[in-house]
Amino acid sequence: MSASSNLLRLQRAINYQGKRAYHDLVTLPSKKPIISQGPPGYSAVTGHVVTVFGCTGFLGRYLVSKLARQGTQVIIPYRDEDEKRHLKPMGDLGQIVPMEWDIRNENQIAECVRHSDIVFNLVGRDYATKSFDFTSVQVDGAERIARVTAQSGVPRFVHVSHLNASATSLSKLYQTKAEGEERVKAVFKEATIIRPGPLYGYEDKLLNNIAIWPIWWKLNDAKTMTRPVHVMDVAQVLANLVHSPQQGRTIALPGPSTLTYEYLLDLVSSLTYQPPSRAPAVPKAVALAVAKAAQAVWWPLLSPDEVIRRYINDADTPGDWDVVGVTPSEIEQHAIQYVRRYRSAENFSRPNIFPPRPIAEEEVGLGF
Repeated sequence: MSASSNLLRLQRAINYQGKRAYHDLVTLPSKKPIISQGPPGYSAVTGHVVTVFGCTGFLGRYLVSKLARQGTQVIIPYRDEDEKRHLKPMGDLGQIVPMEWDIRNENQIAECVRHSDIVFNLVGRDYATKSFDFTSVQVDGAERIARVTAQSGVPRFVHVSHLNASATSLSKLYQTKAEGEERVKAVFKEATIIRPGPLYGYEDKLLNNIAIWPIWWKLNDAKTMTRPVHVMDVAQVLANLVHSPQQGRTIALPGPSTLTYEYLLDLVSSLTYQPPSRAPAVPKAVALAVAKAAQAVWWPLLSPDEVIRRYINDADTPGDWDVVGVTPSEIEQHAIQYVRRYRSAENFSRPNIFPPRPIAEEEVGLGF
């Protein structure tokens, strides 16, 4: 080894020596000390250990990425070996820890949370199967995870629900989301409940689905009001909670604007340079009949509960973005990233064209 290399190593050692400060030490409510070290970034060590149930889902992958990028060790419970491989490179060596689990196995849940100082539950389903219906996942499963987390002595628990969670909703999804919240708070008193609006992003079921199957977004004459929110904004909120004292409250995260499905159909059509769909609006009775027939196949298609949700306006609830230190993005800022793939080759690089926003949306206001 050359003298210059030895000198460089000595210089680095001197630079890093004694760099820890009082703010590098954080004491959790459970009296557990959290000590951060190293330069900020991918190779840092925040001292936090976080478990993310539902990490292989749409929102989960972005939360894992943001946590690992900060230097947080992340436990990623998984059911299928192939579904978690893309998460491994998101963190430095030893920072992404995969553990096999089943939502019905309390011993496996306990093993996943035993070393963590905060647990996120992002597990959910937007359609029911014969093995996992809405209740078994979003009510019984959520309660089980929260109870085992509390019994394991983990000081903080964050449960992700939905903006439209309501015990009186016509949608089974929204009903079970509301019931799951109550069950979670019953077994983990200081649980934080997150209520995001419909998410959009690369793997979403909003913009991508509108581009592929616009006919099913014309239900209710496409007049249903929605408040879409960028998945990266919600992931950033969750990542911020690791270092935030926020506990025992419900945080609503609607999108910054209230839009109609009609506007989203026009937006996707304009950005993709595809002509608007000429398919007529399907009557609700016909859509429900088609959705029920579609349940005969094993892969997920349009479900009856999804048809019902297309007729339900998103809740007109004020957002709590200022509490969590994030400013939500408008959908026009990011939509082209996610729908450009639906352009033809000749239109791929053409400029973006946005449809005019309806006056009704401006009268509703921003809602945050």
